[in-house]
Parts: sequence; C-alpha cells; structure tokens
Amino acid sequence: MYLVLGAFFAIIYALFVAAGTYLGIGNFMFFAVLATGMMLVQYMIGPKIVEWSMGVRYLSEKEDPQLHRMVKELSKKAGIPMPRIGISSMPVPNAFAFGRWTSDSRVCITESIRSLLDKDELRAVIGHEISHIKHKDVLIITLVSVIPAIAWHLAWSFMFSRNSDREESMNGLAIGAGAFAVYLATNMLVLYASRIREYSADLGSVKLGNDPSTMASALYKLVYGSARIPKDTLKEAEGLKAFFANDPTRAMAEFRELKELDLDGSGTIDDSELRTMKNRKVKLSFGDKFMELMSTHPNMVKRVQALSKMNN
Repeated sequence: MYLVLGAFFAIIYALFVAAGTYLGIGNFMFFAVLATGMMLVQYMIGPKIVEWSMGVRYLSEKEDPQLHRMVKELSKKAGIPMPRIGISSMPVPNAFAFGRWTSDSRVCITESIRSLLDKDELRAVIGHEISHIKHKDVLIITLVSVIPAIAWHLAWSFMFSRNSDREESMNGLAIGAGAFAVYLATNMLVLYASRIREYSADLGSVKLGNDPSTMASALYKLVYGSARIPKDTLKEAEGLKAFFANDPTRAMAEFRELKELDLDGSGTIDDSELRTMKNRKVKLSFGDKFMELMSTHPNMVKRVQALSKMNN
C-alpha cells in the first residue's frame, strides 16, 4: 500500500515538473509547497465536510451507553484511543469512520442501522470501522485521492488554455492530455486501494473477535436495507459511498446475488452457508467486473467468499 502511495507522489511530481517547465517555473519548493498545501487543506477540513454532508450528531455515553461500551471494548482490543461516537441522519442503513488521525477519529452509525442489525452484527460492522481507523485507511485514501484531483486541475488548465504561439499551445495541449491520462490512471488506483482496504477491514473485524458469518450476515442485511430505499434517495449517497461499509448504490444487484447464499431464507448467512462459499468458483460477468473496477468497494460475493476463508 505504501509503495502505491509513493508511486502516486512520484507521478504527480513528474507532472508538476513538466507543467512548471512549460510555465518557466523550476523551483523545487514551488512544487512541494503547492502539492503539500492542497493535501493539507483537504485533510484538515475533511472531517467538517463529512459532518455537514452526513448530518452527524455526536452521542454522549449517557445517551447511548450500550453503543459506547461496544466501541470502547473494540477500540481497546484494537489498541487505539476510543473514537468519538456519532449518529448520522442519512437514510441509508450503514456505518462509517473518519478523522484526521487516530486520536481525532470518529465512528458513526446511521439511525436506520439499529433496527436492521442485531447486537453481534452491529458489533462486527463497528469492528470493521475500528479496523479502518487502526490501519490509518482514512489518511491513506486522503493522501492518494489528492493526486487525481491535482491531475484533473492541471488537465483542465492546460487543455483549455489559449496561447497565440502555436508551438507553446501544442505543448500545453500535450501536457493537458498527459495530465488527463494521469487523472484516469490514478483515479483507478484510488478505487483499487479503497477496495483492498475493505477486505483488510473485514479481516480486522474478525481479528477483533467477530465471527466471519456474523460479518457476512451484517453485510447481507445492509445490502437488503439499501435495496429497499428509493433510487432517488440512494442518489444522495452517491458522493459519500466511499465512507460506508458497503456501496448502497449497488444494493439491488448485490441483494439478488447474496440471496442465493441464504439457503434457508432466514435473512442471514450462517456458518454452514458461509462454508459453501469457501471453495466455490465465483464467476463475474463482464458487466460485474467493470462495475467492480469502477467502485470503491469489492464485489459483494467475492467479499463474502473472502470472509468464508477466514472461517475455521
């Protein structure tokens, strides 16, 4: 993961050097300050933006002692400071974590998740979010996400800039096209990094003492809960889905796939049902592969199969 991060910054630095050479700016500090400044601004104001966009309200221990005990126990097992606990007004049943650093972390659940999951399932989902915090996933994704943003800005600036000198105009167009190619490539790498972190967080939840089948059942129910929500409501979560434990915008298709694993129709995935996935060959259509490639989250059937391999 850190090699990917290093590659990202090497690519963007090379892009800045090319742009700076074209503009006649060659000072190393200019590139360093510009890139670092953009990253820091995004990183520092990020939590406030999340709070506002998700409608987060923080809960005191008096308001929800059971949830506080659960988070306190899991964060102690994970070896991290206890995060702040919040509830979101988002209509999508889910949970998410965010914050600038480990001691500034927050774990939030949406209002509708409490009526959907039982206590053990909720614990598994919160364990997933605690693992994101422990592995500093928020920091990593924030760092890599700034690269496509800078590349997009450079592409737009150079491809649509006007210059009376034909040669300089062509050079600017070439840099803009190169920046756009970097934007596409690095954006795909950001999505890949996000998917890898989801697998890691599932494993982290299991390591914190949650049963793999409980985590699988929780994901199944979250998919079911999102599938019942009107499409217009789900569209509101489109720009926020990277924060969630699953991608609510893919819920209908994922529910149809996971329903096939629920052999007894109980609405859960128990140990025996999960074991059937362990050696099963998962075949994805071209459309499914493409959707996964463009998503922040792995294909749900593949994710449940990964959980089945953690099941002793």
